Amino acid sequence: MKAFHPILAALILPGISFSLDWPNWRGPDYNGISKEAFPETLPDTLPIAWQAKVGIGFCTVSVVGDRVLTMGNENERDTVWCLDANTGEVLWKHTYDCELDPLYYEGGPGGTPTIHEGSVYTLSKKGHAFRLDLETGKVIWKRDLIADHGFALPEWSFAGSAFIDGDRVLLNVGRSGLALSKETGETLWMPSTETSGYATVVPFSQSGSDHYHLLFSAKGLIGFDSRTGEQRWEYPWKSSRDVNAADPLIAGNRIVVSSSAGTEMLIFEEGNKTPTPAWKQHDLKWYFNPGVMIGNYLYSLHGTTHRPTQLMCTDVDTGEIIWQEEGFGSGGLVAAGDTIIVFDNGLLTLFKASPEKYDLLLQQKILEGKCWTAPVFSNGRIYCRNAEGDLAAVTVTSPQ
Repeated sequence: MKAFHPILAALILPGISFSLDWPNWRGPDYNGISKEAFPETLPDTLPIAWQAKVGIGFCTVSVVGDRVLTMGNENERDTVWCLDANTGEVLWKHTYDCELDPLYYEGGPGGTPTIHEGSVYTLSKKGHAFRLDLETGKVIWKRDLIADHGFALPEWSFAGSAFIDGDRVLLNVGRSGLALSKETGETLWMPSTETSGYATVVPFSQSGSDHYHLLFSAKGLIGFDSRTGEQRWEYPWKSSRDVNAADPLIAGNRIVVSSSAGTEMLIFEEGNKTPTPAWKQHDLKWYFNPGVMIGNYLYSLHGTTHRPTQLMCTDVDTGEIIWQEEGFGSGGLVAAGDTIIVFDNGLLTLFKASPEKYDLLLQQKILEGKCWTAPVFSNGRIYCRNAEGDLAAVTVTSPQ
């Protein structure tokens, strides 16, 4: 590959964008796609700007301006970390008691901090919910949702991230979700205290409502009104041990839903109150992390933690698998433009989205150990993390 110079790239690539934030799980549009342009030319090796230790867990990062937020566990205590995006220096941290709970895996938090209007919203695996000040880390409010309401924990405890909707914080806690007041943390609605799924709320504007969202719960995909918690419909979905974890993907009036049970494309026909399946694909299974949709194709990792997985390209209209590449694990991926960013088994892989072939751009070893956490691309850097809590910031372009 040709040598890369960030200043030259900015001059020859007028569409390139800098200082674009990734404020929450799955990015600004909740679809795993950055609004930031990716350079057309890359060096043979990307430099690592900094590394930090953030504790055991599978939480990814959120980025706003020069602040990077993540979470980890050490000695049965969770910490919310705020790091300097340029140096990795600790700006503040908030620590509280929480079990590591390493059930068949390392344990630690799985939910990602959500940054919204100067505040940080977090959920621990044991139901501790916080609103922290982004500038100082000061606690604005806190809740112990299990102590307060007696919610049942799923087998691997809570893993979803906070979703902000108007004056509400929506959480995948309880069978049909939970809403807290964004300002005070008080409970606004909670239809059920039964066990939840592991995904995060996804916005869905079917019927023209801005308050109509999706929740991948333990037993099905639920469409609900976020103002009241009223359930509009439920599409039953049975997965092994109720591991409904990968967020559904939205394409207009179509929904891609997937787990270890397989994948379906659901569609809302005009006049229908519930979705119906358009296609089913049993050879495509998302376990932890959803794929991304570029054009008319899905790019995702297929498989579970029990065997090597494949990187796949799938036709959105038909469910046909167009190509697959062997040798991957149970990591995650995001996209910037038509560049797909995969982090898996400590290996960073960049490839061009194309139904024609697997078009590899770069592969580089970044970290050791288990790497199930999806990467993040924000302000010229790719953030990668392993289970033990090593966090690396990889420079793609010079932040401005």
